[in-house]
Amino acid sequence: MENLSNIGVIRDLLARHGFRFSKALGQNFLINPTVCPRMAEQGGAGPGVGVVEIGAGVGVLTAELARRADRVVCVEIDGRLLPVLAETLAGFQNVEIVNADVMKVDLRALIADRLAGLRVVVCANLPYYITSPIVMGLLEQRLPIESVTVMVQKEAAQRLCALPGTREAGAVSCAVRYYSEPKVLFPVSRGSFLPSPDVDSAVIRLDVRREPPVDPGDETTFFRVVRAAFSMRRKTLLNCLAAGLPLPKERAAALLERAGVPAGARAEQLTLEQFAAVSRALAGDTQ
Repeated sequence: MENLSNIGVIRDLLARHGFRFSKALGQNFLINPTVCPRMAEQGGAGPGVGVVEIGAGVGVLTAELARRADRVVCVEIDGRLLPVLAETLAGFQNVEIVNADVMKVDLRALIADRLAGLRVVVCANLPYYITSPIVMGLLEQRLPIESVTVMVQKEAAQRLCALPGTREAGAVSCAVRYYSEPKVLFPVSRGSFLPSPDVDSAVIRLDVRREPPVDPGDETTFFRVVRAAFSMRRKTLLNCLAAGLPLPKERAAALLERAGVPAGARAEQLTLEQFAAVSRALAGDTQ
């Protein structure tokens, strides 16, 4: 179906199917005709590639992905969109819609069953309210994917892509950087969506690492340290680790000394390697 980025066409399409937007699902459909082709191109869709899309909307991005990739499997939670998508994507034989919640789908099995033999990338216009859980779920599962390209709220993009050791960094920044190499691709104005949200957006790409950039000693310990470190924003690292791990303050101080990290530092000042050093010191302390 053509003109899917035309607001009049989309309104008529949705009205014909009796569709109403769901605030609970955070539905904001892309209508800017320049955004989806850029997402598909920079997201890695092409010959020999299979795409997992999360949330099809009315199929604007889906169609651009299908024009470039060998196969597109879209996980769409809203069953009301299935007849809409059957109409808008009728011209594509390489698209499959899976009506399910991506947080509950066995993505490893889905990729093995539907995208076998293809290089796999993920592409999505994510609901703002569930951005971080979806992104971290994709990365933590260590799926056989090359990259994750997603549209997210502008502030979320900055947070997800922030470099550890800078003021903008948080626990999720460290986790994203541990699993991937993140990059902000381009901004997207709020007027690019129907209905228009209250904030601007950005498209980011996370190139999945084959190996972590640091040696944490023990991954579980590493993420415990990171979460504890950022648990109280304006407190020192010493106080955060003592309260968050939890540990006696004297032991936390000795831990930081062994790791070569100043006790008076704050979490946003630490590099990924420094977090790894604290993790290794803690792992050695508990053996």
